[in-house]
Amino acid sequence: MFYIIWRRFRKNSLSLIALVIILTLASLALLAPIISPFDPTEINVNKVLLSPNFQHPFGTDELGRDVLSRMIWGSRVSLKVGFLSVGIAILIGCIIGSLAGYYGGLIDSILMRFVDVMLAFPTFFLILAVISIVEPGINTIMVIIGVTGWMDVARLVRAEFLTLKEREFIKAAKAIGANDLRIIFKHILPNALSSVFVAATFGIAGAILIESSLSFLGLGVQPPDPSWGNILTSGKDNITVAWWLSFFPGLAILITVLSYNLIGEGLRDALDPRLWSESLNKTKN
Repeated sequence: MFYIIWRRFRKNSLSLIALVIILTLASLALLAPIISPFDPTEINVNKVLLSPNFQHPFGTDELGRDVLSRMIWGSRVSLKVGFLSVGIAILIGCIIGSLAGYYGGLIDSILMRFVDVMLAFPTFFLILAVISIVEPGINTIMVIIGVTGWMDVARLVRAEFLTLKEREFIKAAKAIGANDLRIIFKHILPNALSSVFVAATFGIAGAILIESSLSFLGLGVQPPDPSWGNILTSGKDNITVAWWLSFFPGLAILITVLSYNLIGEGLRDALDPRLWSESLNKTKN
């Protein structure tokens, strides 16, 4: 099955290019302490707002800090926020969606009404409201994005459970005495994860955008720690004299978010079971 999924995925050239870009960014983030040419927080008053040059390919900011080094270290923030916040959202969404879809009835009604209430609040403004109460920071952002972004996952998982729980293999599991938790987490949930993986890639892109927006507003990663969002803040303050402070982090956010969206579209097509029979026939031939 994995071979079929990979074969279908790699036929989408844009998704494949996006995957290479994301793997490259992930490598840069993981190797930041090794490949970063300068200390991202080191202030040098003799190099304030230098335009891109051989020593500083992305220029320097208003404190003389190397923008390329700050961009590399900022990618660690995006990677961490994207994956961990979406991991929290998937965990919550899978639990609530599984319970609602499997038990149905009153439990389904209560949980889905709770989902509807959560969806009624604009996510970004809900995050702003919570951050105004607690201390802003990278860990706070991850948790808040996670606990405010699980609703779509819950609805996807519930829809899969409503279909899968009527299949013959579930009836067989009940017939041999398997308990509800075993049926939910061993038999049904693994078969419902394909749509969750697709939602996760789109969720990572959304989480990166939210983190960048919060950091841009000064409510996310706090200086001197670098992130793409607070580099953009420096660019806003110096837009007339230092175009590179806006251009490079903005381009990085654009490429990263676009890449995750393209990977999501590629996975959605590759995981579509209606297209597997076609791939199987071609493989046999």
